Amino acid sequence: MAQKIGFIGLGIMGKPMARNLRKAGYAPTVYNRSRPAMEELKREGATLGSSAKDVAAASEVVITMLPNSPDVEAVVLGVNGVLEGAQPGTTVIDMSTISPLVSQTIYEEAKKKKVNTLDAPVSGGEKGAIEGTLSIMVGGDREVFEAVLPILQAMGKTITYMGAAGAGGFTKLANQVIVALNLTAIGEALTLGGKAGLDPERLIQALGGGMAGSRCLEMKGPQIIKGNFQPGFTIDLHHKDLGLIMEAARALQVPLPTTAVVQELFSALRVKGRGAWDHSAVITILEELAGVQVRTGS
Repeated sequence: MAQKIGFIGLGIMGKPMARNLRKAGYAPTVYNRSRPAMEELKREGATLGSSAKDVAAASEVVITMLPNSPDVEAVVLGVNGVLEGAQPGTTVIDMSTISPLVSQTIYEEAKKKKVNTLDAPVSGGEKGAIEGTLSIMVGGDREVFEAVLPILQAMGKTITYMGAAGAGGFTKLANQVIVALNLTAIGEALTLGGKAGLDPERLIQALGGGMAGSRCLEMKGPQIIKGNFQPGFTIDLHHKDLGLIMEAARALQVPLPTTAVVQELFSALRVKGRGAWDHSAVITILEELAGVQVRTGS
């Protein structure tokens, strides 16, 4: 019999992830701060919870997919939170991108109540969440990871156990460094090519065939030159992640000079009101600095 699963956080990533659990034969009990997403999943067969505590009381495994560290702390550790409803032996899988230091605190607090926790952030954006092809990076106790692996496999394709509590979160921060810098590098390259009069589609084709080729270029390049910044992952969320990265870097005494510059570019995009755009929109600030528009769309 399938384990009883609770799912808290039905945003741009969480909703399709919960759907994939249902497709895999699980019957999740769901909870979200706003009601419409809950009602949508109820029509598809999900059970609705009235609070995080209520979801935990009805579940053997609780998954959270929330915006930031304070949200996860409130939902897991707060009043009417997961730990108030969880029974000993319950496993909490936090798939949000939050501070790994907070994940370690939650691990220790949950252990006092004999509740297991894993930090298991994801990469792959909305497309990966919909298709069930996310990359999932996991920190926590190995035996707990192995026990819930089939659940993770319902949502992701590349699932990697990284080590003790917090290891999944640190891996995701490393991932976000590469993605932010890669998108900025693509933006700079396309802006340079545009100012030189190069055809952007041919430029992407040429770059993709050599060492400059990347998953970011493959997935985001065509979208960028069309000026299509419908979000798969927003500027606001990546700016939040860059803040977490710099916080962790300071704690570990790791200088990240290039990441710091990119963080300021993302800050500038938010000042210009583009926080809800896709993170590939970093090219727009570079175009403005260069006085050129590479994009064929508006």
